[in-house]
Amino acid sequence: MSTPRVTAVWTDFGGVLTPPIAETMQKFCARMDIDAHSLLTVIGEVTEGFGTDDYMEPIDTPIVTEAEWLARIGVLLRERYGVDRRITTLADDWFEDRETNHAWVAELVALRSRGVFVGMLSNMVPTWDAHWRRMVDADALFDDVVMSFEVGARKPQAAMFDLAARRAGVPAERCLLVDDNERNCEGALAAGWQAIRFGDTAEAAAELARLVGAPEEAVR
Repeated sequence: MSTPRVTAVWTDFGGVLTPPIAETMQKFCARMDIDAHSLLTVIGEVTEGFGTDDYMEPIDTPIVTEAEWLARIGVLLRERYGVDRRITTLADDWFEDRETNHAWVAELVALRSRGVFVGMLSNMVPTWDAHWRRMVDADALFDDVVMSFEVGARKPQAAMFDLAARRAGVPAERCLLVDDNERNCEGALAAGWQAIRFGDTAEAAAELARLVGAPEEAVR
């Protein structure tokens, strides 16, 4: 059986429309003068307290406010490593000097100009909303934006993909997720979608072209 042509492309934000998350984390830790291993260790402990191993789940659904999450992280940093950093939000420092992947933006613009539905599907922290919107023109780039904190679901949950497919108005098998997170891609596949694990813009663009098809096929 042939793979159905993709008619709705949903892109992730962090790690796809931006540099890799690991790179952003490295810059953040250098800016804050915090050892990355120490920070990730205490974030992991705080995360486990909410019954998950996904670092961002507590604050992007959200289960807890970012300020409370950071307060718990701050306590452990002081207790375990003697690091005193009173951070009330990550947004300003996390997004400082964060670059937009303009090559990927160009791919999305080209797709939309051909009549392909283009959306953003993101596990987003509420306090980060204004920051990402300064990096890309959402109204010009996307047909729709679905964010975890607004809909009460998140990738890789099936509910997130089911909602996005309904909002795109196309069957699940014609929806495609482009995401740097393997777990999210697995969730998309389990929901009946197609998926591209993003690592490199050129490679993802080539695979995208194959799945969407020629211009005259893309709008069918």
